[in-house]
Amino acid sequence: MIKARVTVTLKNGVLDPQGKAIGGALSTLGFSGVDSVRQGKVFDLELSGSDKAKAESELTAMCEKLLANTVIEDYTVAIT
Repeated sequence: MIKARVTVTLKNGVLDPQGKAIGGALSTLGFSGVDSVRQGKVFDLELSGSDKAKAESELTAMCEKLLANTVIEDYTVAIT
């Protein structure tokens, strides 16, 4: 079994209203010194098999087809 983590974040230059709201909330709660917040999403996956190269290829395909909107988001794949 192969475990992987896919992290998806907005590309630089894409507005992040949720991140801005989180930053404002942190300030309201008394956390100073937070200049900006960018939010994203994380997917933890378990894949059957042991071929890491095949798994990485499949994970990339998953990101390109479903997990990330590649027009406005970047993604990273980490196999553990």
